[in-house]
Amino acid sequence: MSEFLEALMVISFGVSWPLSIRKSWVSRTTRGKSLIFMVLIFFGYISGVLSKITALVVDGKPITYVFAFYVLNAIMVGIDIGLYFRNRKLDTIAAGRDFQS
Repeated sequence: MSEFLEALMVISFGVSWPLSIRKSWVSRTTRGKSLIFMVLIFFGYISGVLSKITALVVDGKPITYVFAFYVLNAIMVGIDIGLYFRNRKLDTIAAGRDFQS
């Protein structure tokens, strides 16, 4: 039952990421986005992935379907973080400044 509830939690969070990615892609701006928030969420998903791997290696617990959702969500957050940097560059260009890394 706990695995099912964990899956519901991860899936619920995961539903919002495609919407966030679409917003980032279409808006072409960083306004309304928080890099710190996205990095913390990404860190949380990576921690979940490492938790499942550790449970397999140390405790011998099998990796379940929840693992796939942690990975998928981490990938989606990573895409949104990448779009943040693209949009930051576009914001800088729109403001008339040269972008320097």
